[in-house]
Amino acid sequence: MFPLILLLFLFSSNEVLYAKTINEADTELCETVKMALISSNRGPVDKAISQIYKNDKNAPEGLTWASWQTNILKVKQVYGIGGLYEITLKVYPYYGAHNGYGEDKVVINTHGELISFKHLKTYP
Repeated sequence: MFPLILLLFLFSSNEVLYAKTINEADTELCETVKMALISSNRGPVDKAISQIYKNDKNAPEGLTWASWQTNILKVKQVYGIGGLYEITLKVYPYYGAHNGYGEDKVVINTHGELISFKHLKTYP
């Protein structure tokens, strides 16, 4: 009889709790997470842009990029769920009032490290 009472006690007191994500942004959750991921990795993308255009004599001063204009091309799970991820981005550097200057592919990881980069196109 005692084991039965103990089992009833254990099962009746285990309340299942579900966490609901609170999205306090002007976009849907998926878009918000995308922007957060891109924006939180500004450092390694800035490093890639400066490396790509450092020898470009025509590159305008103040070349930068916008997270809202960046596309996520691929997310690669390196180890396991919750482990390291590599994120491939397509970045569109610009200058001045958003005058496009080129297209680049940048690979970063979730440790904030720059893995690789490739210049794809320079706009005339």
